[in-house]
Amino acid sequence: MTSEGQGAAQSSGTIGSTALDETYRRITWRLLPFLMFLWVLSWIDRVNIGFAKLQMLSELRFSETVYGIGAGIFFIGYFLCEVPSNLLLEYIGARKTIARITFLWGICCVAMMFVTTPLFFYVLRFLLGVFEAGFYPGVILFLTYWYPSERRAKVFGLFMSASALAGVIGGPLAGAIMSGMHGVNGWSGWQWVFLLEGIPSILAGLVTLFYLTDRPSKACWLTAEQKALVAADLARDAAALGHREHRILASLKDARVWQCIAIFFCIITANSALTFYGPSVVRDAGFTDPLTVGWIMSAAYLCGGAGMIFNGRHSDRTGEARLHCGVSAFVGALAIALTGFLIASAPLLAMVTLAVAIVGTMSAIPVFWQIPGRFLAGSAAAAGIALINSVANLAGFGAPTVMGYLREHTGSPATGLWLVAGVEALALVLILAFVPRANAAMEHRARARAAHEPA
Repeated sequence: MTSEGQGAAQSSGTIGSTALDETYRRITWRLLPFLMFLWVLSWIDRVNIGFAKLQMLSELRFSETVYGIGAGIFFIGYFLCEVPSNLLLEYIGARKTIARITFLWGICCVAMMFVTTPLFFYVLRFLLGVFEAGFYPGVILFLTYWYPSERRAKVFGLFMSASALAGVIGGPLAGAIMSGMHGVNGWSGWQWVFLLEGIPSILAGLVTLFYLTDRPSKACWLTAEQKALVAADLARDAAALGHREHRILASLKDARVWQCIAIFFCIITANSALTFYGPSVVRDAGFTDPLTVGWIMSAAYLCGGAGMIFNGRHSDRTGEARLHCGVSAFVGALAIALTGFLIASAPLLAMVTLAVAIVGTMSAIPVFWQIPGRFLAGSAAAAGIALINSVANLAGFGAPTVMGYLREHTGSPATGLWLVAGVEALALVLILAFVPRANAAMEHRARARAAHEPA
């Protein structure tokens, strides 16, 4: 065997050792189900407004524009508090930070049931963004403490697929609550949605304090040998990545961070539009029963979750992130555009393209988060990841607001969908222009691990 072949085999044996793989399986089973559960709660409490809208707009006499502003103003609070929250996580740990976030967003969700005026609606949606800020980028940062780069896209995909699971659960759940609880105790169905979906988050925040572990070195549920294996593997990964920025201020001025912001902004524009107006698009296609709308969105998000996991896994096995992210986003953009064309003439086919749009857009997200981790580390990663997520998520304010305005003034969602599709398509252009290929060491580690990992 050549020395190069011996090195590859040796590296593969090191990376793929039974003990190391077993350790990561143990970590995954310990952390991922719980984090996914929290993300399900977070996603449901963030987007249940899209289903509550089907009743509350007529009852409260809110216009489409009022709804669009209220749905989107969440992301202003999110933007203002993301970076401070992630820096706090780096300082005090994930356990306390995530517990605080989960408890407070649950309180705010319950308070939404008492909305009576546009101003009250705006204030609570803004506060929901403030309270939830830091959860998503905080978990992304938290997982980098536990997994090397060639395992992260799959793990990110698993975690983020919980948003799809939330769509699978949340749609039928909101529909059932709105249909079955309407009028109980004198409350409307939409009020019961906020109450019954907010309480679990309050309880989960308390559980988080006792369940999460900040770092591998503090995990009493790992043996000393397992802790050493993870520490050595993370050190090897850091060496393969080479120099990365650790300084907070330098990371915030790094052009690559702002390129990532532009890319993610394009993806989030589409994701927010699909999230907050997906149920309305289904209704425009002729499906007016809230429970039916919920089941249709549930099926679409089930496909989206599968796409996230498959795309993330394939990205890990090949070591390639650029096209896995960019092409997925472009497929989502094409499907959104087709939905705009088909919704009036072929509603059933429009539901198919809506599902493809959700799959393409959601599949791009977990792979995207491989990109900033290749040049940021430590406190710079805490600040950079939060900055990317917070600024890009301003699209979450712009997309619903513009969609609501265009829908109100044109009487159709088509124009808004075409605009969103054009923005998302830019993600592929920006990726090809600014994101370099993975270096040889990273691709080698990915191939070495894929060689022994079951398909």
